[in-house]
Amino acid sequence: MLSHTPVRTGQVRPFVPLIPTAAHRVASHNGAGDVQEPLAQSMQLMGATLSYPRNAEIFGENEPAEYLYKVISGSVRTYKILNDGRRQIGGFYMPGDIFGLQFTDEHSFSAEAVTDAKVLVIKRSALAALAGRDASVARELFNVTGRELRRVQEHVMLLVKSAQERVASFLIEMAERAAGGNIVELPMSRQDIADYLGLTIETVSRTLTGLESAATIEVPSSRRIVLRNRAALNRLNG
Repeated sequence: MLSHTPVRTGQVRPFVPLIPTAAHRVASHNGAGDVQEPLAQSMQLMGATLSYPRNAEIFGENEPAEYLYKVISGSVRTYKILNDGRRQIGGFYMPGDIFGLQFTDEHSFSAEAVTDAKVLVIKRSALAALAGRDASVARELFNVTGRELRRVQEHVMLLVKSAQERVASFLIEMAERAAGGNIVELPMSRQDIADYLGLTIETVSRTLTGLESAATIEVPSSRRIVLRNRAALNRLNG
């Protein structure tokens, strides 16, 4: 794991939320022309889009959890600095993912941009008020929270597996979240992967080399991995 110092770029700018009307919801579509879900519509209408350069901090651990966040472009990582100065990454968030969900008034993790990123930011209080009036928004918010809890549980279980199992599980997860099928373009560094899997960077590199030697994967570059034998990876993943 890596000792880590975040790059601070300032706090979220205040904004006035726009409360969506029925007309807004009928007219709201995504880029593909499909009607958006109520939660996505509400966040788009009520939120503000902010840009963060690579490695810029979005929020810090123990800071007030006043906002909810959705990745528009780029990628984001959440992390915690341990008592000995090492970094443990809690999760990676890609376009469309929502992060910053908290059951307390303070963030338990910090978040920062892995790459240049655009993030939609919305006041938690405004979204909570809307969920109190709109059952469909409340239901979606509940589902998002449930998925995040499941992801956290799966990450905890991942950390008790062998190094090879952890790396295989990570590659399958990234492939399932990407649109490239068996070609995985990784926005994060090897050090990020190591800190997410609770391994050293040397162990991650050695494990990838072993998987490549076994013709399970191909590593054309440090950020591109091709899954050549997905069945074998699934067996390793258990």
